[in-house]
Amino acid sequence: MSSAPAASVLFVCIHNAGRSQMAAGFLRHLAGDRVEVRSAGSVPGEQINPAAVAAMAELGIDISDQKPKVLTPEAARASDYIITMGCGDACPYFPGKTYLDWQLEDPAGQGVEAVRPIRDEIKALIEGLIAEIDAKSKA
Repeated sequence: MSSAPAASVLFVCIHNAGRSQMAAGFLRHLAGDRVEVRSAGSVPGEQINPAAVAAMAELGIDISDQKPKVLTPEAARASDYIITMGCGDACPYFPGKTYLDWQLEDPAGQGVEAVRPIRDEIKALIEGLIAEIDAKSKA
């Protein structure tokens, strides 16, 4: 018997190739099916950033099968949390959603050494998000 997820989360950045994909990978890995996970970009890239894939693989999280996706109003409407990462005014606003804006350096064009600290910052933010979602679902 499965229960509905405690929340649904949409991660949005410009290209949906680095930060949002790492965040989605961490949330899937750490929360499992307790949280529904989406990611999208306002101007999606062609492929996932190889340095982001490599940095996540170092922690045993495989995001290599993910593809950049375009941000749609439907994805935003279906999400409880919309977490933006530098997409600015391109991110839609829907009343009743919890919006968080995470100020993270853009890993585009950087090597894995430069992506690791961004990855680690995202992991800490995800752990805090999971704690918030779990607290709200128990309230």
